[in-house]
Amino acid sequence: MEGNYTSAFTEEERAARRAQRAAARKKKQQERRRRQLLLMTPFFLLGGVFVVLLTAMATNRPTEDVPQQTVMAAAQPMEATPQTAEPEQPFSVSETAETVQLGEELPSAYAIVVDLDNETILAEKEARTVISPASMTKILTLLVAAEHVTDLDDTFTMTIDITDYCYVNGCSVVGLDVGETVTIRELLYGTILPSGADAALGLATYVAGSHEAFVELMNEKLEELGLSETAHFTNCVGLYDPEHVCTVYDMAMILKAAMDNELCRQVLDARTYETAPTEAHPDGQVLSNWFLRRIEDKDTGGLDVIAAKTGYVSQSGNCAASCAQAPDGSRYICVTGNAYSSWRAIYDHAELYKTYCAAPTEDSTASGSTPGADAKPA
Repeated sequence: MEGNYTSAFTEEERAARRAQRAAARKKKQQERRRRQLLLMTPFFLLGGVFVVLLTAMATNRPTEDVPQQTVMAAAQPMEATPQTAEPEQPFSVSETAETVQLGEELPSAYAIVVDLDNETILAEKEARTVISPASMTKILTLLVAAEHVTDLDDTFTMTIDITDYCYVNGCSVVGLDVGETVTIRELLYGTILPSGADAALGLATYVAGSHEAFVELMNEKLEELGLSETAHFTNCVGLYDPEHVCTVYDMAMILKAAMDNELCRQVLDARTYETAPTEAHPDGQVLSNWFLRRIEDKDTGGLDVIAAKTGYVSQSGNCAASCAQAPDGSRYICVTGNAYSSWRAIYDHAELYKTYCAAPTEDSTASGSTPGADAKPA
């Protein structure tokens, strides 16, 4: 644990960024309302035409008496060829003039901070650079499984192929034994909270029949999300492979998709989960999300971190993806990569949320400070 951490950002910088973000959010909302009014204008006009026609019919006025341009206007929509609805575009976020380009002040080598409500990037550092996602991969594993599972109380029995795979590759595991039978619900929590490769492989086999077939589903999901140009996965656990890659931007979009799934949200937000007793584990097991439990007492500027998944392989360093919610309900996503320690990843997320996402208060607007600004992470 790093007890002498000092913030790289001044309170003046935080206050300035919050003021810029508040102004940008207000402008964005105004533009959105204007677009909505413009979209509704044709319907208002068409409604007016129908009112004219109905009035003419009610007073027994012949259709010929209705002005010619009104008849044509009313007939036009009925004669027009129906337009085929364009397929819904995948969710994406973009840079703005206020997007901060982070540098050496942020220890993590890669980072992105996303405002989900305004669909903008608040800050970034090498966000489009391809990296190894390590166990952040399991967010997509969870999402694909959640979209295919229909009975959370169904069971899966652990096989020797899975335990051998985990042992040979040195994976983090829940610790399930060969022949141990657990519910699909427990596999979901086991995949995320302790980052169990045995649970992830169990899900893959249950859903698709094999690890390879499940990976195909994962890559299909990446294509559906519009990320396949830079993201491609070769396994469901996050083992390093030159072909197993994505960017921190891609991972932010994957986490956003997972947060849109109710089951995924429940799993990603769990601090702990207690499994049912089995013959191999008579007292059950208490699974724990290390990141969520340790960021709880860090200064995030008043945001509540509601989802998280960490990862580590030597080629990627310590990385993490998290989602936080402000008191007003605004949601943000932060993804970082290549921190020099697991604690450093936590500090970086807390500092990024506090600097770029914390809502400005009356005191901070007036004095350039925020409550608890002098508090330092333990």
